[in-house]
Amino acid sequence: MNIKKQLGVKIKRLRMKNGLTQEQLAEKIDIAPRTLSGIETGENFLTADTLEKILDVLNVSSSELFTIDHIKPEEDLINEIIYDVQNLKDRQKIETIYKLIKATIND
Repeated sequence: MNIKKQLGVKIKRLRMKNGLTQEQLAEKIDIAPRTLSGIETGENFLTADTLEKILDVLNVSSSELFTIDHIKPEEDLINEIIYDVQNLKDRQKIETIYKLIKATIND
């Protein structure tokens, strides 16, 4: 995963952790929601000014934002799994995840 994508994923996670929609965060940092979407997906890179505003609104340090989390707290992992599953549109993938979870739990 490239740096833009990693940073975008981290911003999205922090935004969600703060209970903000893309529209709400975009308004707070004075950019278009479409621009924020591009940042979160790694299509766009943010300016230094936008970075500063994101750090302020999300109340994080630059070191926290740029630290890539490989090991996360259990609650964060559960929340990410729930979010990802809720946003799946492919029934086959949903069924595969269901089977995987059932097989893992029943071991």
